[in-house]
Amino acid sequence: MSLLLAIVFAVILFSILIFVHELGHFVAAKLSGVQVNEFSMFMGPAIAKWKRGETQYTIRCIPIGGYCAMEGEDMDTENPRSFQKAAWWKRLIILAAGSFMNFLTGVLIVAVVLFWQPRYTSTQLVQVESWCSASVEGGLQAGDEILEFDGKKIAIYEDFKLATMMAPDGNYDMTVLRDGQKISLQDVPMVRQLAADETGAQSLRYGLTFGRPETTAASVPGRVLPTAFNYVKSVIVSLEMIFTGQAGLQDMSGAVGIVQIMSETAAEAKELSLGILNLLYFGGFLAINLAVMNILPIPALDGGRILGLLLTTGVEAITRKKIDPKYEGYIHTAGMIALLALMALITFKDIFTIFKR
Repeated sequence: MSLLLAIVFAVILFSILIFVHELGHFVAAKLSGVQVNEFSMFMGPAIAKWKRGETQYTIRCIPIGGYCAMEGEDMDTENPRSFQKAAWWKRLIILAAGSFMNFLTGVLIVAVVLFWQPRYTSTQLVQVESWCSASVEGGLQAGDEILEFDGKKIAIYEDFKLATMMAPDGNYDMTVLRDGQKISLQDVPMVRQLAADETGAQSLRYGLTFGRPETTAASVPGRVLPTAFNYVKSVIVSLEMIFTGQAGLQDMSGAVGIVQIMSETAAEAKELSLGILNLLYFGGFLAINLAVMNILPIPALDGGRILGLLLTTGVEAITRKKIDPKYEGYIHTAGMIALLALMALITFKDIFTIFKR
C-alpha cells in the first residue's frame, strides 16, 4: 500500500470519526427538540453550505474536526427550544451522545477487523517452555486457559498482554481453567528471560506460547466487546502513565501525528487489503480512544460539560435558584483555550518530528 494512499485513507477515517461524534450530538439534540443552528463538517472557511429548516449545514476546507452549534449552548436565551431550556436529562443525553457514537463506531470497526483476521490469539496455552519461571511445580501447564491474572479478569489474550506489560517481574496469583475445572494458582513466579523467538530474534520473554485458532463466525461475537473494553483499559493505562510521569509530551500525538502513524502502519503492509485492515484496527482503537477522552471531566470536553451539568442541577435543586450558564461557559472557554494551546504544542511537536526524520 503506497504511503500517499495510506495518508488519504487515514485522513478520511479520522474525519469520519470526528463527523460521527458530532452526528451523535446532532441526532440527540434533534430528537430532544433542541434547536440546532449549525452542523459543520470540518473546520476553517466554508466551501459549501445550505439551509434546511432552522439548521445550516456546512462543509469547511480543513479536513479535521467539526461541530454542532446548538441554540443557547453556553448562555441562556428566551428561545424555549434552547439547550439550556431542555430538561437536565435531555442535556445529559445530548452531551454523552458524541462519545457513545464514537464507542459504537469503534465496536463496529472491531467486529469488521475480527471477522477479517484469519486467526486470532486465544487465552489457552499450547506450550510452556522448560525454562519458563511460571512452569515450576504448582504453576502453569500446557492446556491451561488463563481466566484471571493478579486480580484482573482475562477475557481475551490482549487482556493478559496488557496486564503483564504493566507488571514488574514477581510472583502473581492466577486462575486457570484446567481439564474443565477452575484452579487457583498462588504466587506463580513471572520472570522475563532473554530468549529467541521462532525467527531467531532475541527478546525478553516469559516462555509462554498461546494458541492460534482459526477465526469462525461463532468465535467473533464473544470477542468484540472484550476487545473494545481492552482498548478502554489501554487508554486508562496511558492516562495513568501521563499523570504519574511515566509518559510525557514526547509520547503524545495530535491529529497530525495520528494520521502519520496510521499512514505509516498501513504503508508497511505489502497488500492493499492488509493495509486497509491495519488502518481499520488503528481506527477502531482511535474511535474508542476519542470516546474515553471526550467523556473525561475536563472543562471544554463533553465530560466536563456533563460534570458541570450535574453539579449545577444539584445546586439548583437544593437552593431553588437558577445559576447563570454564562459562568459555566467561562470555565469551558478557559478550558478550550488551554486545550487548543496543548493541541497546538502537540501538533508542532508532531510536525517537527516528521521533518526531523
